[in-house]
Amino acid sequence: MRYALRVQYIGKNYAGSQIQFEGGKERKFPTVQGELERAICTFLNSGANRSQTNRAIKTVFSGRTDRGVNALGQVVHFDYDKNIVASDFIYHVNEILPQDISISDLKIVPDDFHAQKSAIRRWYRFEFINRRYKQAFDGVLMRVKFKTDVDRMNKSLKYLLGEHDFSSFKSSGTLNPSKVCILYKAEVVRDGDKVILDIEGNRFLYNMVRTIVGTLLTIEGHSLEPEHMREVLEAKDRRKAGETVKPEGLTLMKVEYPNELF
Repeated sequence: MRYALRVQYIGKNYAGSQIQFEGGKERKFPTVQGELERAICTFLNSGANRSQTNRAIKTVFSGRTDRGVNALGQVVHFDYDKNIVASDFIYHVNEILPQDISISDLKIVPDDFHAQKSAIRRWYRFEFINRRYKQAFDGVLMRVKFKTDVDRMNKSLKYLLGEHDFSSFKSSGTLNPSKVCILYKAEVVRDGDKVILDIEGNRFLYNMVRTIVGTLLTIEGHSLEPEHMREVLEAKDRRKAGETVKPEGLTLMKVEYPNELF
């Protein structure tokens, strides 16, 4: 049977969500996947769940998140040939997991469900502080000292909506040759000193959201016209875009599928 999980984590203590390999061997960095698989295996191979041989559990994530990136709605699937009581599983696996990783949902899904390939829409949120002076409770969020204009940023983002080649916003490091994505929503709001960008699309390139944020800040910091975003997009040249900002403040909020999952 195939099971799907909804997973939350704070990414600052992990080298990304996925187990990493080099030369065919697992790199010994802490990852969300590594901790999750260890916790699931510990529970499923203990007590009443124990079978004659311990079973390794391999998880598949809806997508990779980098070091420092958080998730509220990461989706993961795994296969297991016995019935699992969701309430017991969620309680015990959460007790085993580190404090900064948790699961909130478990359900049986069709055998052809794939956490990554079946997804049709992803929602990311990026938050930063927009204030000259620091405050003790700013936490890890990036602080932008110059004033930003929400209306101007929303005008810049409108040029990215729809289906485009987003090569200008892609960092190196992915083997996927496709550069075309569809953005359904890209909107900035201000909440006091905090600026919040919500962006939704069918897929995202490597570091795409963080590079869009960096380009927005370049436009704001140099008082460029919002149309500069269109010029960057149409150039299909990474050198035309802004820097890739640090991952702190980026959260995978939700992954959607053709049928409501949770």
